[in-house]
Amino acid sequence: MLSKKICELRSSFGWTQVQLAQRLGVTKQTVSNWENDNIQPSIEMLVKLSKVFNVSTDSLLGLTPTSSINVDGLPAEFVAHIVQIINDYNIK
Repeated sequence: MLSKKICELRSSFGWTQVQLAQRLGVTKQTVSNWENDNIQPSIEMLVKLSKVFNVSTDSLLGLTPTSSINVDGLPAEFVAHIVQIINDYNIK
């Protein structure tokens, strides 16, 4: 589950394995091993991954079905616009 989530998030950002590795201070081989489920990231690296992707560690681990967006520091009117955009896309 974690391996797939890392790959999906990396791809959604349009990053190569090399680019993600550079952001995290690891090798491309390390990222490849995570994505191929050969090894698991350490707890410290899991926290770094959550910060780089701006998601919770629970989301990375598949414990929460939803994603989150960090809006800390944004003015209330910006947050309201973001919420409206999300709501517009969630209309079924």
